[in-house]
Amino acid sequence: MTPQKKIMAFGTFDYFHAGHENFLAQAKTLGDFLLVVISRDKTVQKIKSEPPRHTENERLKTVEKNPNVNKAVLGDLDDHYTAIKKYRPDVIALGYDQHVFTLRLKKILIDAKLNTEIHRLTAYKPDIYKSSIMKKK
Repeated sequence: MTPQKKIMAFGTFDYFHAGHENFLAQAKTLGDFLLVVISRDKTVQKIKSEPPRHTENERLKTVEKNPNVNKAVLGDLDDHYTAIKKYRPDVIALGYDQHVFTLRLKKILIDAKLNTEIHRLTAYKPDIYKSSIMKKK
């Protein structure tokens, strides 16, 4: 039996919309098992300078319902790379606009002795389906 190729994706997933659905669908095409790490409320507050509209548990439940997602977990409050070290993905799928925490990503993979591929996914109608735009509506 061939081992499953594990994909990992990250996000806040507040205002869950068609852009998020497309992101998860693109990520799933990169392997067999999609694990999604949801940003914690405190992390979102720190990065975006405001709290998410939906709690981390609400966002987790929403992502878990997506048919492309095999497993969703909350991120670690102290070490944003804990999930990578724990689950050891074969592929990390990044959104076109995900740059926070990705600058050190290659070093983290080397230090963890992982041969993980990094894929930057394409945008899906970013002029319409972007959380910051949707929030203003």
